Amino acid sequence: MMRCHPICESRRKKERLKSLFWDLREHICLPAAILLLSMAVTAAAQAGPYRVAGTVVNAVTGEPVSGAMVALLTVEDSSTFAATESDADGHFDIEHLSAAKFQLTASKRGYCTSFYNQHEDFNSAVVTGEGQDTGSLVFRLAPEAVLSGEVTGDGGDAVESATVLLFKKPNGHDPGAKIQPAGATTTDDTGSYEFPGLTAGEYLLAVRARPWYAISHFSTSLNRQPETEQQAALDAAYPVTFFDSTTDEGSATPLVLASGSRQQANINLHAVPALHIQVQTPRRADGSIAQPDLRQTIFGLDMAGDSQIMSGGRDGMVEFGGIAPGEYELTQGDPPRIADLNATESQQVDPGAGAPAFAVNGTLQPAPGTALSGAYLLTLESSGGDASPQPRSTFANQRAFTFNAVPAGTWKMHISNGLDIVSITTGGHTQPGNLLTVQDHALNVTVTVSAGRTVRIEGVTRKDGKGFAGAMVVLVPKNLAAMAGLARRDQSDSDGSFALLNVEPGDYTVVAIEDGWNLDWGNPVVIARYLPGGETVTVKDSPDSQPGRRIALSEPVAVQPKQVQIPASGGLRGSGW
Repeated sequence: MMRCHPICESRRKKERLKSLFWDLREHICLPAAILLLSMAVTAAAQAGPYRVAGTVVNAVTGEPVSGAMVALLTVEDSSTFAATESDADGHFDIEHLSAAKFQLTASKRGYCTSFYNQHEDFNSAVVTGEGQDTGSLVFRLAPEAVLSGEVTGDGGDAVESATVLLFKKPNGHDPGAKIQPAGATTTDDTGSYEFPGLTAGEYLLAVRARPWYAISHFSTSLNRQPETEQQAALDAAYPVTFFDSTTDEGSATPLVLASGSRQQANINLHAVPALHIQVQTPRRADGSIAQPDLRQTIFGLDMAGDSQIMSGGRDGMVEFGGIAPGEYELTQGDPPRIADLNATESQQVDPGAGAPAFAVNGTLQPAPGTALSGAYLLTLESSGGDASPQPRSTFANQRAFTFNAVPAGTWKMHISNGLDIVSITTGGHTQPGNLLTVQDHALNVTVTVSAGRTVRIEGVTRKDGKGFAGAMVVLVPKNLAAMAGLARRDQSDSDGSFALLNVEPGDYTVVAIEDGWNLDWGNPVVIARYLPGGETVTVKDSPDSQPGRRIALSEPVAVQPKQVQIPASGGLRGSGW
């Protein structure tokens, strides 16, 4: 079953499960914990004739895993429905269940909490009912990987309280996928850090820190020298440093972790003379000071500078001190301007440097049949190329929102919670879709959102006349060049059913591939080989229809084996072949 927002949602569910399981274990005895979890079985479930049973095994060795907490979760809100613990042989059994669909999850110390038959951020829900074989499941639980290391400075001294940032690289098959944050921690008094509970994959490390002895020297003139050599030596900074001890993001060495592996990655920091950046601070019309903002981006993650110290307001100037050489984004002035700074030396920034940026104030307006409540995350993503400005994000509270500084250009606006942007109205002109054009002035916009434009496509996979679990289901647009924006994926459940969510209007083919999770499915040349065996479907654009539209495929989707192509050279082509 597909997760709507896979990273955020899967992490939230896993952390909730870990908290539930281990809080019970730590505060009460184990038998009592199991008893309390088992009490989650509802009265309706106790009357049912079905069961979910099987064996938990180590995904690497195949050995039984005893003492694993196994839980059934409701599909609607992922709340615990029933739970038990695997015995000495890894067996588990949850009985007296009604016909229903559940998420099945397992957790144990030293293993990664996961869902049944999980691949990436997809898994197979377990469906109980007449004719469904849910009594002999094999739950493969992957041992956790652990990454640890030490951060040292010049002379090998431990760097305490350094911020260590962990990022995970995409598997390379998902079009448009980007490097994602995977965790953050700080070093202890020995300079040590640790990331437990990691899944197999390829990771990147970055470290931000300040020398413990650093004291920035501020002045009203960049030409003024420190009074003593000692004072100059203390005005130092650590550049952001990546594994393996490089300050060049593009030269960062990936760390490949296998399930159950323990790997050490040490990083050495080298202090350099700190830079000073002075920026003018004009007053706004209301008398307030337009304070500048200096930020860094690390693997696409926008971060304020930990090492930055700001002094001033003197004579209409602000001075950033303790700055390490590197790439920064400076927002300054009123109206604001955004400048990319390659800081290699101390400088006073020209007030006219950078591109103009403008405030975008707006209000959310629900389309007929759509209810709005709570807060919504809004994101502006540039429609330009790789050198485009970084995305901008803000929250809409009580339907109102503000993007403080947006550079001129064309932006794609996205909204959270599975909603779609139907249109954007600016200056009395309504433009269908989610494109927003910022030119040379601030904007006031009305954004109409709906839960009804996109649809949910439901179907079932079949192999040898039976529902097939664990197939990778791909919704392929007729225009293969649009794979990155329009393709959707899911994993078939234990009865073969699947649901493709948030599908945009258009013509598609649905294909199901057995063991296709390492396939380069985002490559049009690769996925085109499976299209003749798929099922076609058309989603019509009906923005005024009721929310939650569903399309049920009239025919089952045949599960195709993963194909292997041998090119003329005789070798296997591509990581998925």
